[in-house]
Amino acid sequence: MSMTKANAEALNHGQNPGQDEQLDRAIEELRGVLQQEEQEPQAASSTAAAASSVIMDIPVEVQIVLGSTEMSVSELMTLQKGSTVALDRRIGEPIDLVVNGRRIARGEITVLENDSSRFAIRLTEIVTTKGS
Repeated sequence: MSMTKANAEALNHGQNPGQDEQLDRAIEELRGVLQQEEQEPQAASSTAAAASSVIMDIPVEVQIVLGSTEMSVSELMTLQKGSTVALDRRIGEPIDLVVNGRRIARGEITVLENDSSRFAIRLTEIVTTKGS
């Protein structure tokens, strides 16, 4: 029996359905403000300011995904300290910036300029989705 990528990602990401619902509500609220602004530009400005402050306070889970793999439960059970797990990406390929389970950008690994003991990601592409 193989663990699918979706199952592994759900386990690894520890997704919180409450956060997704909160984000979805905020997105819908923002859409409402934008629609109202199109219809009544003057009246919507104060509503937009209030809505944007609510949206800016919503916590989101940000992950940097180096790659993934698929393995059986028996392979998973044989892993031990020192084991090597091959990923589906090659060195030099862009890595993903994922917010609440959605890829929003890609980039390259770099070292922080002010703290060379820490990694960072330099964005090289913002991912656009159709219909947004």
